[in-house]
Amino acid sequence: MSTTRKHTALPKAQILIEALPWLVRHNGKTVVIKFGGNAMVDEDLKAAFAQDVVFLHHAGLKPVVVHGGGPQISAALDQHGIVSEFKAGLRVTTEDAMDVVRMVLAGQVQRELVGLLNQHGPLAVGLTGEDAHTITATKHQPEIDGELVDIGRVGEITAIDTGAIEALLADGRIPVVSSIARSQDDGHVYNVNADTAAAALAAALGAETLMVLTDVEGLYEDWPHSDEVISRLTASELERLLPDLSSGMVPKMEGCLHAVRGGVTTARVIDGRVQHSILLEIFTDEGIGTMVVADEKPEGPGGQGES
Repeated sequence: MSTTRKHTALPKAQILIEALPWLVRHNGKTVVIKFGGNAMVDEDLKAAFAQDVVFLHHAGLKPVVVHGGGPQISAALDQHGIVSEFKAGLRVTTEDAMDVVRMVLAGQVQRELVGLLNQHGPLAVGLTGEDAHTITATKHQPEIDGELVDIGRVGEITAIDTGAIEALLADGRIPVVSSIARSQDDGHVYNVNADTAAAALAAALGAETLMVLTDVEGLYEDWPHSDEVISRLTASELERLLPDLSSGMVPKMEGCLHAVRGGVTTARVIDGRVQHSILLEIFTDEGIGTMVVADEKPEGPGGQGES
């Protein structure tokens, strides 16, 4: 019996030991995680996501979760008889629609996520960008065919105040941030892209890592002709690829670019359809998805050695 136990337990020990250098490297570091895609609607993936975030917390990291809620917002607008319209890849957000967006993000998606995390202890605290001036924005007007287009209460981030998030992290909590911003100009609020918000927060917090959950394996080498994933690229390499990316990947990859140019060590796009993808990315030698690092400096390697 003891021999059987020894053999079945040994692989578990080896897995833990493989995680050791990564535990040492990431201890005390802030990691910003953008929660979205299938991981946000599939019950098993949601539960696994909460376990991963709590694991990071207990492993000595400081996770901050940022979320949007596209599918939930569309469903709620439908219930309220408000048509979902998109221009330049962004949701047209009227005043009526904004009320629904705010209600869904802060009152539904965030509450559910906070509840899942708090099944593991008194950890998660929900806030929106409105709280303590965490995210400030002004009106965003995209350019379509050479003209600026009014898409309503869609915001462009102008300032980040990390005070409330840093206070929560210092208190051993897990902040869960809804991607709504206060207005710089008037008393209203803005709907902001959650990928963009996560990247801006990661840079402002001086995070070690930005992780963006997606519904693809990563950034593909030559899509649709190949499903080979680019595992690592520099900021400049990514910048060259941006014009050719699909519209859904643009805000995610622009966010990664903004983060590493803003001092975040690595930004990663990972497959949120894989259970425990966050742990696989942070604590194993293989890593999954696509990792963006800063451009290498002439005097020596920059940001190398990550997996």
